[in-house]
Amino acid sequence: MGVEAKIVAAGEVQRMAEVLRRQKAANIRDGAPSLEVRIGRLDRAIGILIKHENAIVGALTRDFGARAPAVSGITDIGASLGPLRHAKAHLKSWMKPEKRKTTPAILGLLGARAEVRFQPKGVIGIISPWNFPVNLTFAPLAGVLAAGNRAMIKPSEFTPATSALMAKMFAEDFDEDEIAVFPGGPEIGQAFSDLAFDHLVFTGATSIARHVMKAAAANLVPVTLELGGKSPVILGKSADYATSAARIMAGKTLNAGQICLAPDYVMAPESELGTFVREATAAVTAMFPTIKDNPDYTAVIAERHFERIKGYVDDARAKGAEIVEINPAGEDFSQQEHRKIPPTLILNPTEEMKVMQEEIFGPVLPVMTYRNVDEAIAYVNAHDRPLGLYYFGDDAAEEARVLANTTSGGVTVNDVIFHVAMEDLPFGGVGPSGMGSYHGVDGFREFSHRKSVYRQLKKDLGPMKALRPPYGEGVRKFLAAQLKP
Repeated sequence: MGVEAKIVAAGEVQRMAEVLRRQKAANIRDGAPSLEVRIGRLDRAIGILIKHENAIVGALTRDFGARAPAVSGITDIGASLGPLRHAKAHLKSWMKPEKRKTTPAILGLLGARAEVRFQPKGVIGIISPWNFPVNLTFAPLAGVLAAGNRAMIKPSEFTPATSALMAKMFAEDFDEDEIAVFPGGPEIGQAFSDLAFDHLVFTGATSIARHVMKAAAANLVPVTLELGGKSPVILGKSADYATSAARIMAGKTLNAGQICLAPDYVMAPESELGTFVREATAAVTAMFPTIKDNPDYTAVIAERHFERIKGYVDDARAKGAEIVEINPAGEDFSQQEHRKIPPTLILNPTEEMKVMQEEIFGPVLPVMTYRNVDEAIAYVNAHDRPLGLYYFGDDAAEEARVLANTTSGGVTVNDVIFHVAMEDLPFGGVGPSGMGSYHGVDGFREFSHRKSVYRQLKKDLGPMKALRPPYGEGVRKFLAAQLKP
């Protein structure tokens, strides 16, 4: 980094600290915002997405090099509007205190009351990734704003056009004391992670999450981590293979597989491997009769990711895997304007292959086989718990076995990825695939402090007096009752 760049970065780091100070001061000064204020902020967030629709699509196309406007419209704009509108529709009921029972119950009968109140945490930091930079800013922001918080946002340096646009969009309709955006490189991201937020949301790679969590720990900042990992598909013998393959390959080719929830590998019955390969090839051919210059097929975001994904295929081929490149028009990808990789199946991969050791984040799909479903379950359980798990089949007992005996952030049955689109379901990982969850009411609660409130009896009745010194028969009776089996 040059001297001028260092000066700019230092100034931005100082500005972040100042904005955080101002936002925290505003939070204390103004207190918890009313329902009307929160809805107003949600409306403004909705408004800027609608107003800047074309600019957002254009910025995403520039950042990716090749990305269908329909993909950006569905995944980054439409999927951002949904959470904001859902929060707006349900916010009044979410904000109501939640009644709880007293312990012992007799206190409630005598007039004591217990409840949980949802209080804004204060200032929430959001670090969003490059694969869906708009959606993975606005989806958590829906819960952040609904809970009455202020926000500071660090978007990805890998999507500079989109990040700069988001900074401009928010600055037009939000005061910096409400929402502020800080584009920039890794040095800005590191400084952002070091700030003493009231909560920090990070979406991205597990390797980076370790550094983010360590930085947050220095200030005891609670975190929500949405990571990823190797999300498996278990194909049952009872599955409809044409439908299953079409849905799996649609999920794998959406955004060229650059999705934290993309199916990362398939486990198919030994007897059905050929069927799956045949149906997967047919499904891709129907969606993408050509790929190289097809505007519907997304490019890989950057050259280093392009080389990384190609390296997985080369490594698997060198170690003996069968490679099936699905290239319907037989196009030559050695010379191309964009970084496109055709959908590629790696059949019967082994553990020493890099493609089975790292999250792929691209249009490459390993396909393993099993003899009985317990083998598939055992394989999933022998590895890190994934963000998503997908089961295809029409066997209720087998489905129940898979659901009961595997652990993942979430599950979609007979499709992939779709559970993330259910706004009333919590979205999050477990272990290396993340911690905490948001979406809908779960996001509202994730970004709220759940304050316990207990109202004691107004009069000093017998049960209260009996627990004070001098200790006598009343205390002995109370303890005797507690010690009963």
